[in-house]
Amino acid sequence: MTGSRAIYEEWLEQLTDLPTASGFEGAVVDWVTGWAADRPDLSLTADSGGNLFLTQQALGEYSPVLAVAHMDHPAFVVTTIDGEVIGYEFRGGVDADYFQGALVRFGDVLARVVDHDPASRTGSAVSESAVDLEPGAIGLWEFEPRDVPDGRFAAPACDDLAGVAASLAALDQARSQAELGHFGVLLTRAEEVGWAGALHAAITGSVPRDARLISIETSRELPDARIGGGPIIRVGDALTVFDQGLTNQISRAAADAGLTHQRKLMAGGTCEASAFGGLGYRATGLCVALGNWHNRGNLDAFEAGDGEPVPMTEEIALDDFHGLIDLLLIAARALDEPDPTEALMRDRYERSQMYLRRGSVRPEKSDGRS
Repeated sequence: MTGSRAIYEEWLEQLTDLPTASGFEGAVVDWVTGWAADRPDLSLTADSGGNLFLTQQALGEYSPVLAVAHMDHPAFVVTTIDGEVIGYEFRGGVDADYFQGALVRFGDVLARVVDHDPASRTGSAVSESAVDLEPGAIGLWEFEPRDVPDGRFAAPACDDLAGVAASLAALDQARSQAELGHFGVLLTRAEEVGWAGALHAAITGSVPRDARLISIETSRELPDARIGGGPIIRVGDALTVFDQGLTNQISRAAADAGLTHQRKLMAGGTCEASAFGGLGYRATGLCVALGNWHNRGNLDAFEAGDGEPVPMTEEIALDDFHGLIDLLLIAARALDEPDPTEALMRDRYERSQMYLRRGSVRPEKSDGRS
């Protein structure tokens, strides 16, 4: 393993193990703040919604290219304590079946869910140590140990802390490359409850209007988008398709570079590229395929009615993770090159005209009916 790979995997391991929830991303913010403090050539700022911007002080000549990743993950947040009963709100999307009798760890306190209302995403859990908790404490599923295949990485919160790690790794490399001075990172809050941070950044204008945005995600593995198949150029999500020009430029550059990758419509969920694109920004997406999305083990089998809903750590391929870093740097360069699509279409037009010139097109006779 090369030195940089080992360092990036260390960041990946640290970030994906942090307790985080929508609106309670403090542990991730602290980690990123410490990371940025070791790099005085970077600027770290926060907008009024608490989103973090990491940019290079030696800005390039082009408009910004920002990798966008979110700092939250579906999790339990303590709302009340009443004796041994812990009231919670679950911030994120997980099927109700996964909550029944599940064990949840709030730091050193282990509790068992006794009821859960899927409509309000609230419920209660019991623990003899509940008195040790306070409102705002974050709870994560208690996972059973399991074997992880060689070459894969499993953690409580790959979505989207693996995206954060990949984005920071790409920025760490870009720092030493003068032509990438315009590349930066936007880390958003509360994505799992409706893109709250991304929408705030777009509507308040803390993201420059001329920025090119690349949403970085871990996205549910699909039958034609497999873990280990390489990083994915995301054509769109379950809501919409992304910017055609940006997507095509990245696709051509990845192919020219010989990088193993996939190009897929990842319709298992949605991402912040839809939020920014819907508000007039140019945005596209990159991701890696994710197993046990939102900690839902046996998800495919469960949805088919054949499997038990067991909480599990999320899982990605390490080669996909490192490929995502490489793809991000390829993308940052590619988006500054002229988009050859129009020239390609005009060239194809010229070459195709001979087929029209070989004969005339005669309209069929009309009988007067439309």
